[in-house]
Amino acid sequence: MQNYYWQNWYAGWGWFLWFGIWILMISNVGHWGYTYRSFRRSDGGFRKEPLDILNERYARGEILRDEYQRMKSDIRTELSGTSGNKGYLSKPSPA
Repeated sequence: MQNYYWQNWYAGWGWFLWFGIWILMISNVGHWGYTYRSFRRSDGGFRKEPLDILNERYARGEILRDEYQRMKSDIRTELSGTSGNKGYLSKPSPA
């Protein structure tokens, strides 16, 4: 059987298939970029550590040095007393 030009993959409707694949690839890259930027803007949903929050407040000047030292020691004693909660402060359980 002779292979005519219009029966080739690149002639006829074959180009349409490749055009669709390119559109899908470009839209996927665009979608990835949009979700990446959205994730970065929303802080990723990660929870900050108590010491990080305290350091930020001290750096902004919201609390004084004595207050900072007292709160830092309170947080450290609380964190050392609770080893099963991955470093987050927990509410005391009702007795």
